[in-house]
Amino acid sequence: MATRIGLDDLTPPQLAAARFLIAALPVAVLPRPRVAWPALIAVGLTLFAGQFILQFFGIAGGMPPGLASVVVQTQALFTILFAAPLLHERPTALQTCGLILGLAGLAAIALTVGADLTLVGFVLTLGSAISWAVGNLLLKRLPPVPTLDLMVWLSLVPPAPALLLALALDGPGSIAQAVTGVTWRGLAAIVYLGAVATVLAYAIWGDLLRRYPAVAVTPFALLVPFVAAAGSALVFGERFGPLRLGGMALVLLGLAVIVLPWPRQAAA
Repeated sequence: MATRIGLDDLTPPQLAAARFLIAALPVAVLPRPRVAWPALIAVGLTLFAGQFILQFFGIAGGMPPGLASVVVQTQALFTILFAAPLLHERPTALQTCGLILGLAGLAAIALTVGADLTLVGFVLTLGSAISWAVGNLLLKRLPPVPTLDLMVWLSLVPPAPALLLALALDGPGSIAQAVTGVTWRGLAAIVYLGAVATVLAYAIWGDLLRRYPAVAVTPFALLVPFVAAAGSALVFGERFGPLRLGGMALVLLGLAVIVLPWPRQAAA
């Protein structure tokens, strides 16, 4: 919802730049994690820059925000798909089942293109999920470092490509106009996206993963698309037809099959 509000005042690359400029402010007090700059930049370009620039363009280009929250979560499906050839991680039977369900859900959602969902918006949002998945695989190759420090320093990467994109697409004077013309609603959305949805959210998530078993924490990620879709329906009046609801349900069911801690016998 905050993204949709922010896009009323800023273009997609401007919003991405503003989000991560705010998220990167703690670099003044947090030490740089022991990660080489090339690896840091590669993860920042995929996990943050690619994911959110494409997602913002997708929403601006005709992807309803509630539906977007479901589609971007298919990053889990693409992470498993890409891990097989790149990391030689063979998916389990349950993961394969989850992949089939999730991809079937995506196909059903694609069939609802038209009216409030454009093909461009769908493809860009799907690209966001794929960029996130690539970032996940690059992230796995990094040495263990404090989560908050890493997320803050990764936030230094997106502003540069986002601002260059804004200059190229929106013109040299667009940034100044955006700064002087932003409304209080737009400013609140930017602060929320940068400080809460990026820094605070990742800090809490990392702390939970350190304090509790991953199988007890990761299922809560499934709440994100539910909350976002419900909030979008209430605030923006977003509606979901039977086919789209079915596709969203299949995606979420596929994700549940992948991340929920099923009994060991079921995984055999």
